[in-house]
Amino acid sequence: MSISQDQNPIETGLGARPQPDEILSGIDLRGKNALVTGGYSGIGLETTRALVKAGAHVHVPARRPETAQTALEGIIDGAHIGAMDLGDLRSVEKFADDFLSQHDRLDILIGNAGIMACPFETTAQGFESQIGVNHFGHFTLVKKLMPALEKAGQADGARVVLLSSIGHRIAAIDFDDMHFASRDYDKWQSYGQSKTAKALQAVELDRRGREKGIRAFSVHPGGIFTPLQRHLHNEEMVALGWTKEDGSPSDLAAAGFKTPPQGAGTSLFAATSPKLDGLGGVYCEDCNIAKPVAADSADYDGVRPWAVDQEQAAQLWEATERQIAAL
Repeated sequence: MSISQDQNPIETGLGARPQPDEILSGIDLRGKNALVTGGYSGIGLETTRALVKAGAHVHVPARRPETAQTALEGIIDGAHIGAMDLGDLRSVEKFADDFLSQHDRLDILIGNAGIMACPFETTAQGFESQIGVNHFGHFTLVKKLMPALEKAGQADGARVVLLSSIGHRIAAIDFDDMHFASRDYDKWQSYGQSKTAKALQAVELDRRGREKGIRAFSVHPGGIFTPLQRHLHNEEMVALGWTKEDGSPSDLAAAGFKTPPQGAGTSLFAATSPKLDGLGGVYCEDCNIAKPVAADSADYDGVRPWAVDQEQAAQLWEATERQIAAL
């Protein structure tokens, strides 16, 4: 496997749990366009709030535009909220076309939205839903918005941040059966594969975009209680050690989980920090570049080699393009 030499922690001075104001101290985003998928719920809402406070014009595509309008009232202009369903590539393409018709540059794109550990379903195009939404939807969005990213990249630089997860440790990409057509569906294997895909997408996007001023990063936001857990019953979260029988956070979660603003931190760091100038294609956690760990590591931090392997990243990019072209 081939892993970037940049995949090593650096000195950031931030620690693992800074608040957004600390991360964005001294960073001026006035005149910048940013886009945050899922930017109206959980850590996405906190990401949007922080970017707006730093001066950015934030755009939020939403599967539930009316819900987004309510959640974002007083934070962003309602005109910056558009309908988009990551589970339908035609919807993604329409949103991107509408964005490009009104804006010629995009400085920051944060692929924050996602689904986790849901029952087997397929997207509008027939992809297994977790990799379909988490990977194929964001892949299509980024590719369609490349003209705007390139315009920003050639001026001041553009950054793309894709939310992976420590869940990537569960599974690499099964290139022979990505959509569980012939193997038994396992919601956690599916989730792990989809989060590995997000990390690999950042690796290859960075390779393709760096000469045009586009740098890409994947991030693990940390453990946070958000609507992402909506498909999990409390009994399962008890078994995972996240909650108590009464549904309240377990002692482990209370000590180890982050608040939603803290959970937005690594995304904000990857999207804006000058500490990352000249770097890219790396997996980040706790407001830093994560350390590479062995494939069989039992740790709940660090990045497994299959999630940052440059050859697998290129293979996934090409496989994704082929599957989309075959629709």
